[in-house]
Amino acid sequence: MTPEGGRFELSLTVSPADIDALGHVNNVVYLRWVQDAAIAHWRVVATPELRATLLWVVLRHEIDYKRPAYEGETLRVQTWVSEALRRRFVRHTEFLRAEDGRLLVRARTLWCPVDRHTRKAVATGPEVRACLLKPMPTMPEQED
Repeated sequence: MTPEGGRFELSLTVSPADIDALGHVNNVVYLRWVQDAAIAHWRVVATPELRATLLWVVLRHEIDYKRPAYEGETLRVQTWVSEALRRRFVRHTEFLRAEDGRLLVRARTLWCPVDRHTRKAVATGPEVRACLLKPMPTMPEQED
């Protein structure tokens, strides 16, 4: 499946709390947003049964910062899973300035499913891969 088919999108507005001493969005904030987007995507696509049994942990983050974002700007956040194995899921997240569509940040994150109760890594079945790879509608704007 091409990444475009399973993209999940949400919108956010940069708040004063997101800004660092350099006057733009802090790197740690982008990391939080990567996680927030992944969680929002999972909540939309997973069945109640899957949400009740699985949690996700990050194994690795790679982030490329292309351009800064500033207070008051609206960002489009797109995330999708490109590779879905039994215990490893490659998730991509892109941050685009809503005004002009310019790419600001690109992240590639490796996630591992864990059992909600034992907190141990688990192998997933095809239903998890299917829900993460299916085409997604655009999400409405999210308030901070």
